[in-house]
Amino acid sequence: MAAARVMVSASNTLTASLLSKGPLRRPNNFSLCFRNGPVQKRRLFTCSAIYNPQIQTIEEGQPETLDYRVFFADNSGKKISPWHDIPLHLGDGVFNFVVEIPKESSAKMEVATDEQHTPIKQDTKKGKLRYYPYNIHWNYGLLPQTWEDPTFANTEVEGAFGDNDPVDVVEIGESRGKIGQVLKVKPLAALAMIDEGELDWKIVAISLDDPRASLVNDVDDMEKHFPGTLTAIRDWFRDYKIPDGKPANRFALGNKPANKDYALKIITETNESWAKLVKRSIAAGELSLV
Repeated sequence: MAAARVMVSASNTLTASLLSKGPLRRPNNFSLCFRNGPVQKRRLFTCSAIYNPQIQTIEEGQPETLDYRVFFADNSGKKISPWHDIPLHLGDGVFNFVVEIPKESSAKMEVATDEQHTPIKQDTKKGKLRYYPYNIHWNYGLLPQTWEDPTFANTEVEGAFGDNDPVDVVEIGESRGKIGQVLKVKPLAALAMIDEGELDWKIVAISLDDPRASLVNDVDDMEKHFPGTLTAIRDWFRDYKIPDGKPANRFALGNKPANKDYALKIITETNESWAKLVKRSIAAGELSLV
């Protein structure tokens, strides 16, 4: 059985990693508002009280292997889903963001939406681990409790159907995240990427802990304080498949980023789609709902 590395953290608490072998590690710091009590999936969940539990990330297997997984657990050690059980909303336009791929790395990590507890794993193709052809320059991951419905044709975006995944986030702050880290972010813009005919939203956001977070609140602020970043993000996602012999991705909405209000609209709509999914109003197919 592969050794599991457990990283535990809580608000204002420093706890050493529990390792079967190897040196102690500084844990990731999570400060989340969770639902108390058993998991309920019959309504939308919002953060309505201050509650800072210990959150553990449990690594199983070795990185960059087929069996590597990063699980999440609550303070009792019970496994939870980073997709379904971490709340989306924190209030005042702030959301939880789960880091799947740290900036300046190339291993294509993602939440395994078809596995129980939806751990983070490295994506594969034809049995081989997937890597981007070059590093991604921003923290990349997902908004929990969102889902791009593959049965819904978005008439505002060329009638494209959702890609059957949680909504992606590109976080532009200066700090490099860690796999499984949960950051509080505020959305700034949205890019409507069309990937092989499917709609794959990219919400551009910034961590509230970033030194420049207070300076940016919308698309126009980004051009002032992060000049060229939106263009760089669009070009990176447009071109990353070309080295593998595939065509470039496209962007709808006139090839331009949508503003913050539109990004918030996308988040609301995909949160509502997720709620229908977990209530089984929409067939889940091979998706795991636990």
